[in-house]
Amino acid sequence: MAARRGVVRHESASLEVFRHLFSAVAEEMGLSLQRSALSANIRERRDFSCALFDARGALIAQAAHIPVHLGSMGRAVECVRASATLRRGDAVLHNDPYTGGTHLPDVTLVSPLFLPGERSARFYAASRAHHSDIGGAHPGSMAPVDDVHAEGLRLPPVHLVRAGRLVPELLALLRANLRDAREREGDLLAQWAANRRAEVRLGELAAEHGPRELSLRARALVEWTAARVGELVRAFPARRVTFRDSLEPARAGGERVELVVHLRRRGGELELDFRDSAEQQGASLNATRAVTEAAVAYALALLLPEGTPINEGSRAHMRILTRPGSVVDASYPAPVAAGNVETSQRLVDVLLGAFAQVFPQRIPAASAGTMSNLSFGGVHAGRGFAYYETIAGGSGASAQGPGAHAVHTHMTNTRNTPIEEFERRYPVRLGSCTVRRDSGGFGARRGGDGIEKRLRFLVPARLAWIGDRASRGPWGLAGGSAGACGELALLRDGRARPQGARATLALEAGDEVRVRTPGGGGHGRSLRRRGR
Repeated sequence: MAARRGVVRHESASLEVFRHLFSAVAEEMGLSLQRSALSANIRERRDFSCALFDARGALIAQAAHIPVHLGSMGRAVECVRASATLRRGDAVLHNDPYTGGTHLPDVTLVSPLFLPGERSARFYAASRAHHSDIGGAHPGSMAPVDDVHAEGLRLPPVHLVRAGRLVPELLALLRANLRDAREREGDLLAQWAANRRAEVRLGELAAEHGPRELSLRARALVEWTAARVGELVRAFPARRVTFRDSLEPARAGGERVELVVHLRRRGGELELDFRDSAEQQGASLNATRAVTEAAVAYALALLLPEGTPINEGSRAHMRILTRPGSVVDASYPAPVAAGNVETSQRLVDVLLGAFAQVFPQRIPAASAGTMSNLSFGGVHAGRGFAYYETIAGGSGASAQGPGAHAVHTHMTNTRNTPIEEFERRYPVRLGSCTVRRDSGGFGARRGGDGIEKRLRFLVPARLAWIGDRASRGPWGLAGGSAGACGELALLRDGRARPQGARATLALEAGDEVRVRTPGGGGHGRSLRRRGR
């Protein structure tokens, strides 16, 4: 018996080694992408993600990048494998939201990885990067519009590289349709460099351990995660649990956009039913099925034991029910830019609200619940420019302690652009960027505070704003109060003009905008009360 325990411990340690080896490949892909990219959004803000997939297209390892990218990337890989013939040295672009994409600026590059001497791909590398512009009606391709065609260029699986050579016709097409084409091309080449790095590193691992051993260990890692998910699912009750939350209306004066989940364990499977959620909307609010799946995978991963590998096994023992044509399962031609950034965040809030009824001591109050998306562009010194950023908010408090201030939470995991780089690149000046004091929800444990940021434009520009939690702050738990609402205001002629949850603006030189992001919800009752 003692000998058997020793074998088990040895196998466990060996599997842990391979978990880190595969993850290190994905992390190195990310470093290569970041260092090679031209845009501030990728180089500074790190708005990208990298992952490895096996020969069947199953996720085996990912870097610690962005949950909404990573949890949905498998759908894009599946689409590329089904739609394109992939040979050694190829790389295929994809961003179509209705066949595995998220929103148009998130461009995925998929490469088959052939180990030395092998005639078929044993693995796939995928890098997904948010490009600061992908064409469309508004600079930054992130405006609240009512049709996907106004959002930008939609790419079904198409070869960027064939047999190690760039496809010049595709590059010419992209240059003709995207703002700041030089920057876009540089970012695409950085993605290609990241995928090639994966092939080099896996080749080295195969030389050391053997190709068959790599495949066996990859499968074992997926089985390990699936077993942990199965244990978690068995802890859920067989009764139905329901939670509802909503997004700001798609149009002024309209109804709030309701998201609903019904949660129930049926045997060894967890059923997550979103079919009572609202119909698909305008204002780019619609999430694709892939984004909804990513929100589920992320929320459940929060409950798994620390150190559990995140891979295809994360999807085991789950049944996700959606209704095509709804705000959580968008159909063509529904606009989807905000679905990836705003609806994904609200889906996490809905899921955590349901989980709080099952595991009340483990779940925090709602965090900011919005990525507070700001994009703008124009022409300066004879050259077009486009910029995009998400702005941090407060995280929700929990039974373990207060929320954190000024952080990206849940489905986003990016940084801000350093002021020196921002003002060097763009004809805009940062007036201030501070913690928005006392914006966190009140309670025995306070929610984290959001951010207040002011920008002054030196030249005319077009700006788009996609936010949320503008009229209802992030909810508290266990008697804690909601966090403060978010807002965007145009500052012109000494007046502040609030713009609501979403807006497009034609800015004049000298105009300022002020962003205030939501604080997180408070947790626990307190005898003290305060106003906003």
